[in-house]
Amino acid sequence: MKENQPAKKILIVDDEPDILEFLQYNLRKEGYVVVTAYDGKQALELAEREKPDLIVMDIMMPELDGVETCRMLREKKEFEHVPIAFLTARDEDFSQITALDVGGDDYITKPIKPRVLTSRINALLRRVNRDVPEEDNSIQVHDLVIDRLRMLVFRAGEPIELPKKEFEIIWLLASKPGRVFTREEIFDKIWGSDVIVGNRTIDVHIRKLRERLGEQYIKTMKGIGYKFEF
Repeated sequence: MKENQPAKKILIVDDEPDILEFLQYNLRKEGYVVVTAYDGKQALELAEREKPDLIVMDIMMPELDGVETCRMLREKKEFEHVPIAFLTARDEDFSQITALDVGGDDYITKPIKPRVLTSRINALLRRVNRDVPEEDNSIQVHDLVIDRLRMLVFRAGEPIELPKKEFEIIWLLASKPGRVFTREEIFDKIWGSDVIVGNRTIDVHIRKLRERLGEQYIKTMKGIGYKFEF
């Protein structure tokens, strides 16, 4: 971390004490302020009180799991843009996609490697405060209006709420109608080059966007990627 820069605060949530201790040790060694929670309910309380800059959270927890905790956090205005990284077992493909769908920004597979952990967290924090010019906060194409400030899509005047990653994908595609975005570009711009997501992740998000907005907006360019057109 740069000198004279306030230390970033990270909330880590896991029901296994050994993992909490491991994460806390490695993140504090990197200069982060760390607070810990043992379950989703405690995480919600601590997030409200501590206002963390980033949250690292296990998916599988008793009582209130990580997915539901993330969904509840994203419903709160102050946590709309706080990065959330999930901890998952190596083969939990379905859980990983579900976690990203409810607003997660990344996932880190167990067993956790310290260098991978800090690299992912540093990458997420670098992407937090991207200022968007006021004139670029809304896109209108025919009957579709995409409002970045409110993270809402309006179709023929009717509001449609989208999960965070779906909104970011439609914003990206609609920002340049007719331009083909390769899958690699979408991965890089939405998740970042330091993030590895499953092969089916983009396909799942595109399918859900089509279900919510209609089939006519996003076209598949076979073997290449996707483009927005009407």
